[in-house]
Amino acid sequence: MIVIGSGSGMNVASNAVNHGMKTAVVEIGPMGGTCVNRGCIPSKMLVYPADVVATIQEANKVGVNARLDSVNFRNIMKRMHDFVNEDSQHQAKAVEATPNLVWFKTVGEFISDYTMKIGEQTIRGDRIFIVSGARPGIPPIKGIEKIDYLTSDTVLELEQPPKTMLIIGGGYIAAEYSHFFASMGTRVAILQRSHRLVPDEEPEISDLLKPELEKRMTIFTSYEATEAYEKNGVKTVVAKNRETGKLKEFSAEALLVAAGRVPNSDLLKPEKTGVQLDERGYVKVNEYLETSKKNIWAFGDAIGKEMFKHVANYEAEIAWHNAVHEHKAQMDYSAAPHAIFTHPQVASVGLKEAEAKQRGYKILVGKALYKDTALGAAMGNPEGFVKVIVEQETGKLLGGHIIGPFASSLIQEIINVMICGDKTFLPIIRAMHIHPAMSEVVQRAFGSLREA
Repeated sequence: MIVIGSGSGMNVASNAVNHGMKTAVVEIGPMGGTCVNRGCIPSKMLVYPADVVATIQEANKVGVNARLDSVNFRNIMKRMHDFVNEDSQHQAKAVEATPNLVWFKTVGEFISDYTMKIGEQTIRGDRIFIVSGARPGIPPIKGIEKIDYLTSDTVLELEQPPKTMLIIGGGYIAAEYSHFFASMGTRVAILQRSHRLVPDEEPEISDLLKPELEKRMTIFTSYEATEAYEKNGVKTVVAKNRETGKLKEFSAEALLVAAGRVPNSDLLKPEKTGVQLDERGYVKVNEYLETSKKNIWAFGDAIGKEMFKHVANYEAEIAWHNAVHEHKAQMDYSAAPHAIFTHPQVASVGLKEAEAKQRGYKILVGKALYKDTALGAAMGNPEGFVKVIVEQETGKLLGGHIIGPFASSLIQEIINVMICGDKTFLPIIRAMHIHPAMSEVVQRAFGSLREA
């Protein structure tokens, strides 16, 4: 067996070794993949101190006069690197000590059916799993290649916070790093091509997140970066307003490009083993995570569907099952959740209101505000709400969307119900919720269902 990628691909590799299969892992980077080394873990190690800063700054809302003396940026970064390196090195030692598991520490590419060239070696696998991930995408901005810009990978190597930062992009990576650097004392400005921040979320969530973030930074929507240049250490981006057509210049000490991700298939060349790619370069798979080539599966960021670690772990279970059992399991994304760890937090699962209507559902929509709960009042009436979408005829829970404190935890109640029994919202309504606790805001949303 060949597993390409050491993120969630290691779940498959571990199962393969336990089943007595001789297994190769192809991974040029540190063991652990994007999540451990460049994604979820390091970014959240940075976001949490930012959350603490925001809490201190907002403490006067509840009568606490707190003062933030200083932020030790170096210590925050060191703590993050120490944790990440220890985790990755621990995984690496385990891999190197495992019989029948060989780690090829370079980029491999397919040269023929089921065959890869890795450095000077050639290997062949009866079963292959493509879990090769993705990397930061750089939009076609004139002159960008001449600038010392940052990405979500290289930003982790900063040793001190820049005084000013310009972020190109308005998705979850931009939202999270803008929160972090603003909390570290950097003056942050976001340039977003879309007319909405985090445009993949419900419009109401985008509409609330923008003014909340603008309390600590500047956000320009409907601006598309067209050109960039650097002079005397200052990066300048020329951007076009997509509504008026006018050009405007934005300058900062640091430039972070967070404008999406691209697959690593151009390095891997899977088409040489008969694996088809889509128009964006992601590996095409069916509902069983099978590629167009027999006995080759793909999942994770490599397929470009739901690019989150928890989804990749779930996909790994499905792909492994289908590799070793005759009965195939389908991958179901209907309850695949995600969260944005900004301030306030955002979390979402299932369909948005417009999507549900487009699919022909007759729906009920419920909404409840944090400030209308007892704990919300105790917390100083934070801005935020829960929005839920239910099929009118059956009561089936179709989606949930939250913005506000603890959103990433509160969403779990909705996720669990979406995969249980008849998938109706009734257990949430009927279950006793602790009073006063923030979970009441979820229950209240279902108590306010109205036809939409």
